[in-house]
Amino acid sequence: MNIYDSSVTLQNIPNNLTTNILYYDSTTKSVSYGLAPTGANLSLTNTALTGIPTAPTATLGTSTQQIATTAFVSNTVTSNLMTPSVKMYTFSTAGTLVTDNLTDNVGVSLITSSIVFSITLTAVFTLWYLREKTLAIHSIYTPTREAFYWLTILFTFALGTATGDLFAERLALGYARSLLVFAGVIALIAVLWKQKVVNPIFAFWAVYVLTRPLGASIGDLLSQDKKNGGFGLGTTVTSLIFLTLITITVTYLVKSKKDQIKVDLTKIQG
Repeated sequence: MNIYDSSVTLQNIPNNLTTNILYYDSTTKSVSYGLAPTGANLSLTNTALTGIPTAPTATLGTSTQQIATTAFVSNTVTSNLMTPSVKMYTFSTAGTLVTDNLTDNVGVSLITSSIVFSITLTAVFTLWYLREKTLAIHSIYTPTREAFYWLTILFTFALGTATGDLFAERLALGYARSLLVFAGVIALIAVLWKQKVVNPIFAFWAVYVLTRPLGASIGDLLSQDKKNGGFGLGTTVTSLIFLTLITITVTYLVKSKKDQIKVDLTKIQG
């Protein structure tokens, strides 16, 4: 492919040129690919580009043969790295690791961790409500509310890991009985919500917090050795079981749209 510089005054390109070319326009300081503009001064003798040439940035998701600018590449990488799924994995893993490191490496007791993270999570909810006047999950459409949401996720997983291990190991309830305890509390909250004893927002977040120790109890019950009270399936098989169930559930919800509800923004913005 030849590169032409429109700043050169020589007319070495035929006026009836019908093939696409890559050329630099020194007036607009941009690189273009296509038919040469009518009357453009293009030269084969000078292919050097001066300055910092620019080009139109393609919209995110473009998969044509359009030239990719540095801005397009940067936006694409950022978009792929900061998807909700990646964020969820990052914050949930971080929350779990915080508790595990405090327990295993620093020597902080599970009781202390549970109390500290309970207070911290309550503080996040309090600040969130005082600032935004709502904790509704469907109202998270501003950067501030999203920041509070991800802080909640972080400390939810930290608290869930601490309480799950506390019940199963420190209080010696075992994985099966811990599972029943957390599942029973979730069922109770569901009944109270159904009977309109507790409001939907409180019910959602209460259940959300409890799903972490519930999931950990189920995972430990399936993966741990039988001598430790588990089924002995191992972490690989257990992970595959969870991945399969998650894939089936997500696929069903995407196709059926059973989880989609109509939201009245006027009721959640205030």
